[in-house]
Amino acid sequence: MTEAVAQQLTAEARRDAISAACLLAVAPQALRGLRLRARAGHHRDAYLDILAALLPTVLGAAGRESVHRWHRLPSQTTEDRLLGGLDLVATLAEGRPVLEPGILARAKGGYVLIPMAERLPTATAARISHVMDTGEILDGVPACFGLIALDEGIDDEALPEALGDRLAIHVELEPGPPFDEVDLDELRERTEAARQAFAATKLDDATCDAIAAVSLALDVRSVRAMALCHAVTRAAAALDGVDTATPDHLALAIRLVLLPRARQIPQQAEAPPPQEQPPPDAPEPNLDQPPPDPSTQQALDDIVLAAALARLPPDVLARLAGDARTRVAASSTARSGGNETRARHGRPAGVRLGDPTRGDRLDIVATLRTAAPWQALRQRKPDAPVVLQRSDFRVKRLVRPTGVTTIFLVDASGSSAMHRLAEVKGAVELLLADCYVRRDHVALIAFRGKAAELLLPPTRALARAKRALAALPGGGGTPLASALVNAEAVVADVRRRGNRAEIVVLTDGRANVDRNGRPGRANAEADAQAAARSLRAKGVGTLVIDTSARPDPASGRLAKALGAAYMALPYADARTLSSAVRAASASTAPARGARA
Repeated sequence: MTEAVAQQLTAEARRDAISAACLLAVAPQALRGLRLRARAGHHRDAYLDILAALLPTVLGAAGRESVHRWHRLPSQTTEDRLLGGLDLVATLAEGRPVLEPGILARAKGGYVLIPMAERLPTATAARISHVMDTGEILDGVPACFGLIALDEGIDDEALPEALGDRLAIHVELEPGPPFDEVDLDELRERTEAARQAFAATKLDDATCDAIAAVSLALDVRSVRAMALCHAVTRAAAALDGVDTATPDHLALAIRLVLLPRARQIPQQAEAPPPQEQPPPDAPEPNLDQPPPDPSTQQALDDIVLAAALARLPPDVLARLAGDARTRVAASSTARSGGNETRARHGRPAGVRLGDPTRGDRLDIVATLRTAAPWQALRQRKPDAPVVLQRSDFRVKRLVRPTGVTTIFLVDASGSSAMHRLAEVKGAVELLLADCYVRRDHVALIAFRGKAAELLLPPTRALARAKRALAALPGGGGTPLASALVNAEAVVADVRRRGNRAEIVVLTDGRANVDRNGRPGRANAEADAQAAARSLRAKGVGTLVIDTSARPDPASGRLAKALGAAYMALPYADARTLSSAVRAASASTAPARGARA
């Protein structure tokens, strides 16, 4: 990518970011919120200042303007601070339960800001999502708030999916010059006028069909995303002062709503086959009714999709890994960056009912919170201001990070060498370096000719891995079944050592050599399917990367037999491919705090 093209994409991304702030200010309740992916700094603070200036005024209980527009939510907020709970001091003093409102209740129509939202625990994200869906907190307490999620993640860190799916607009802000070109007064006037006209804007049937078609082309599987795209398109039309959306408004909505959620990049459309002439005895068309124009809807779909893809960020393929699903058995422990629960040592991750006499660490505050509501019913003695029972004890739940061994299965057959073996080698080399930084073990299995070969047993030696990979030749048949059998043996060895294994398969899936080294596509595919099902029964987290020039059905069948996440990257260089594999590989691990 040339420097001029990169500068143009950056300028267009900045304009889209300003448009996103205006759109959220037009319909904050319909759009629900915004995910801002940016590193902390003056550039992000300047953007948040613009957003705060455009959002509608928040009124307090007395009808006065709220001083604090943002209600900050720390990433490690406890449940009682989030949803509300007992005021421990007041409860113990008065001898009756005294409730304290949580952060979501105090927002009262305002906006909740989550710094470092990529580190938000899954349980906290689920509770916030439930409140956003129902509009109520505990005991029917109403909740109405907008959400601004600040995503500072790098590599495979990302906002929890449940929360990101409910925020209409996703913005990625790159560092750059200050927003000096923004006229806040003019933007504020436009948003205030559009806020009044938003309810009257509408979408025609062609625009609604185009949103569904583009969602299908980008493999966006959330119906909520399509509904949010409708709302953003209407807000864009209201912002321009029109009551019916145009293709330009739809293209903007696709860039802000659907494209960040894309799980695939659509292939270049092939030319339609020539239209056959009707037979001589065909009935005459009805001249009273105008003939349908099928090209109209197709043209609208192509226009808006092309307009959205024209501003495709250069690293969008790496973010396609968000579709990778968790395929790890419940008995598996977490990878690097994951956690093993019920550990005796580690960092605190909540509390649970327990017995401190068994070696667990007592959480005094949580224990008192549990016992406080029952003090009025318990007979307190003068020398015991607080009466505790065994059911009140709460102990700290500790988690500790665990290691992982990543097993790479690299297809070096003739069909792979003809397509992109060089890119695969470069991607695996970058991934090996990433594993070295995390202090993970790696293993390398190459398959070509008549059998697979373990080039590198589990090790942390990056230099050995690079030498083995560089010396890997290409050519010959594809003994896929032999590779899977070898991988199963390595997995068994890794588990005997108390570690967890995960597998990344880079292949086009076209097996043509069976497990005994005999050629024959039918027997080879049958053996590969049998080996894949055997490996799946072991409960190994697996990721299949289709390295063919175009997505191949054989790789899809292999991923299905393995119970693995599947990714097809038809256009990518080594660095982009490695980023996507790293992100998708991380998402095959259990969620943080999953029970071991």
